[in-house]
Amino acid sequence: MTPLFDLAVIGSGVVGCAVFRESVLAGLDTLMIERAPDLLAGASKANSAILHTGFDSKPGSLEQRLIRAGHREYLAIHERLGLPLLKTGATLVAWNDQDLAQLDGIDAAARQNGVSLHRLDAEGVRRREPSLAPTACGGLVVDEESLIDPWSAPLAYAQQAVVNGGVFLRNSPVASGTYEDGAWTLRLEDRGEGEKTVRARVVVNCAGLQGDIVEAIARSSPFTIKPRKGQFIVYDKSAYGLISSVILPVPSPVTKGIVATRTVFGNLLVGPTAEPQDDRDVAALGRPQLESLKAAGERLLPSLARHDITATYAGLRPATEFSDYQIEALPDRGWITVGGIRSTGLSSALGIARHVRGLYEESFGRCRPLADPLWPRVPNLTEEFPRPGFQPDRDDIICHCESVTRAEIRAALSDSPLPAGCIGGLRRRTRCMMGRCQGFYCTRRVVELAAPYLPELATLGPGGAA
Repeated sequence: MTPLFDLAVIGSGVVGCAVFRESVLAGLDTLMIERAPDLLAGASKANSAILHTGFDSKPGSLEQRLIRAGHREYLAIHERLGLPLLKTGATLVAWNDQDLAQLDGIDAAARQNGVSLHRLDAEGVRRREPSLAPTACGGLVVDEESLIDPWSAPLAYAQQAVVNGGVFLRNSPVASGTYEDGAWTLRLEDRGEGEKTVRARVVVNCAGLQGDIVEAIARSSPFTIKPRKGQFIVYDKSAYGLISSVILPVPSPVTKGIVATRTVFGNLLVGPTAEPQDDRDVAALGRPQLESLKAAGERLLPSLARHDITATYAGLRPATEFSDYQIEALPDRGWITVGGIRSTGLSSALGIARHVRGLYEESFGRCRPLADPLWPRVPNLTEEFPRPGFQPDRDDIICHCESVTRAEIRAALSDSPLPAGCIGGLRRRTRCMMGRCQGFYCTRRVVELAAPYLPELATLGPGGAA
């Protein structure tokens, strides 16, 4: 007999992982279903790693309320899960008279959103960020903006769910579903192991870029995913000290614009672009766009021209035709929709999860929160705290650019409640192959260690050769 879960979460991006965690801690028997070999395979794997305050969100919108709630909860729980928080603040910079004219309105909206800003004149901007181009003519300071690890956060949420009884099902695309007698039967795509089904009283659609496709299982989707690509440039760690805060532009109605920010990994990041496209799966890099992005970064910070670019990447945001999040419960269908989260999901995920729990309790029944949940900690990957590779009794270093040890790689592959399911997952759990050489020197050794654990490497021979 197929077990009946209280809740099935479709999608294991940052929002799905947060909903998974919240549901398990609420006492619900919860399953999270992912079509890929590991979590964070879609939109959530590529972002700017900023914990936003929502100061520039539309006042009164659902997005604004949930960003604020998510920001507060991250501050409340991050230490117990071993998650970093680098309190840099942000400087929103005006570069011309048109930008300056918008600052009062941005300040007023931010205060309406519960975020206090303070104004800087041109001299104040130069004192705060002396490496900025001299054409900066004023700005606003957002003290509460911070930097976090964008991969360890969702991993920590999912890991806490698993150690407290949640079930994570990978490599399991949902093909269809039927709702009968108050429960869903979801049919999972046959991948050579025969047809499988799972059952749940309530389904939460957190499918991100596939959100409208999954929504069609329950109803004709009220929104259409319109992927928006963002490309990023990562500068070498020598550029880290050029700025002390997140450098924000005056936003437009379509995008927050190009940002320059440090990362918790010791790099400097410039991006993203905002490019609509039809493909939901592939975020291809484009040389003209990257060259334009590099030029934009150097206009902000002229001395960037003297620093090397070590990586480029691109991600897709699950935008819709609507400016706000698309979240609602369908009580007569046993369904909760979580769609259109766009670029703010990392900041709002915990707020969305708490909101989804409220919708569940309003429509489907009371929760019985766990009395004494376990709080596992994720390994530190940041420059903020000591890393195993810098300890006197360390194991062999496999990735020298990021000082990743053999023990860290093995732990991510086997000694974890949620071991890596693919090379991308291993990279996100350890930062191996993500440093200055981008795996040029360490890929062979990493593959040799990972091959016994990862099916995608099963066809490789000795030394990682096919």
